[in-house]
Amino acid sequence: MLLATTKVADIDHFIRIFSTKGADKRRLHGSNGATVFRDPSEPDRVWAIFDWDAEGWKNFVSDPEVPAILQEAGHVGKPQAALLLGHYEA
Repeated sequence: MLLATTKVADIDHFIRIFSTKGADKRRLHGSNGATVFRDPSEPDRVWAIFDWDAEGWKNFVSDPEVPAILQEAGHVGKPQAALLLGHYEA
């Protein structure tokens, strides 16, 4: 699992591209899906939990076709992966 965040220019437009072209490209790099949240404090920020390993994420962000997809989706800056601190029961 991987948690990432980014800011976007238009949330509806972002979701359209994220769920189509973005999903196709993520799938090619081993992603098994994503759950997206809107930040309650910053309306232009989204958070996504990906069913993806770190190697697949690294391959995705280094794919030369990805910057154009991110630009089309309206990203404001690069997506950032959160640092995992640990797993805990309950």
